[in-house]
Amino acid sequence: MMSRHELVLPKMGESIVEATLLKWLKKEGDRVAQDESVLEIATDKVDSEVPSPVSGTLVSILHRENEVVAIGKAVAIIETGEPAGASPAAVEQKTTATPPPVAKDKAENLPVHAQPSKSEGQRFYSPLVRNIARQEKVSEGELDQIPGTGQDGRVTKRDILEYLARGRQSSAPEQPATRPPDAILEKPKAAPAFAPPGAGLEIIEMDRMRKLIADHMVMSKQTSPHVTSFVEIDVTPIVKWRDRVKDDFAKKYSTRLTFTPLFIQAIARAIVDFPLINVSVQGTQILRKFDINIGMATALPGGNLIVPVIRNADRLNLAGLSIAVNDLSDRARNNKLKPEEIQDGTFTLTNVGSFGNIMGTPIINQPQVSILATGVIQKKPAVIETESGDLIGIRHMMFLSLSYDHRVVDGALGGAFLRKVGDYLEQFDVNQNL
Repeated sequence: MMSRHELVLPKMGESIVEATLLKWLKKEGDRVAQDESVLEIATDKVDSEVPSPVSGTLVSILHRENEVVAIGKAVAIIETGEPAGASPAAVEQKTTATPPPVAKDKAENLPVHAQPSKSEGQRFYSPLVRNIARQEKVSEGELDQIPGTGQDGRVTKRDILEYLARGRQSSAPEQPATRPPDAILEKPKAAPAFAPPGAGLEIIEMDRMRKLIADHMVMSKQTSPHVTSFVEIDVTPIVKWRDRVKDDFAKKYSTRLTFTPLFIQAIARAIVDFPLINVSVQGTQILRKFDINIGMATALPGGNLIVPVIRNADRLNLAGLSIAVNDLSDRARNNKLKPEEIQDGTFTLTNVGSFGNIMGTPIINQPQVSILATGVIQKKPAVIETESGDLIGIRHMMFLSLSYDHRVVDGALGGAFLRKVGDYLEQFDVNQNL
């Protein structure tokens, strides 16, 4: 008797409840080795591969490509042993068999939070869609009226966010008005045709990641009332210190010294001083995070954006931060990040100065409540205070800007935190040992 093993979608973080099956790397009847990749999947966080936990033969694929499947649900059956003398015909017969009932039983026994749920009208909704509907107070009847573009007409995350962005009242179907029996019904107007591409116009379809980014940005603006504060700081000591030590730093730690770990170090220290910046909002509750996990927005070669997270940044020294920053940014650009490496961030840094911008007003990375942007470092004339009087000198100056959620971060807290980050950078110890 051959043993069978269910290949299930692995847990990839508390906030990920479902994944889209992008591509099967093996077909039914193929041999698979332990830890060999069998399937490519996509979540609302990152693309990933699912390896086989056992060696054997892939006998049944339970879900097709492009299907959305709950985390923990079986997607394939792998036989882990073969009876002696089994003929190729017998194996072929097994590989084309109907998926065994155990897959159905597994799906039915999944925890409630990992299964799509039905409305009274028997329409399926994923846990993610349910959560958004609950947060935005979308009623059951209203949810049933949203057109779905997913598998079998399912309402996807994108569908409900677009519905909310358009305005719920304008998107809801109109109730038929009561008319007298002899009323003349107007002929319905045809929907405006989509303009085909022509001279001077190119239509570019968003890729999957760009759609996710767009959804996340719209959701953030709808969720948080954004306020942005600015400070200008003098980073001349840091610039000169880095120029002096960067070669020795690279030799000692085998990694390059950029400004990013210096910014992250200052942010982590300021969060220790102002812990209520390191929070999220759940209804009317403020959730204070004791771990300081700082995400750094990283531009990808294709023009998209991803935010890998440095965990416990306050516990790392400058060398540790530099190694983590360079490793995560390099792997992000080569699509080598693991799902857990872009989760659980509590604060985000974005460097608009890398594009030559002097400042920016970034959008908060939900469910966080703050994001800091660093502008370009420029030489400019500035007032220098000395014991003998004020002087004008050429200094390396830059702007810091902090966008924060005004529901829980007031101007006093946001402004004081931003000023503290600036103070840590201006008061950087240039005599410290590497």
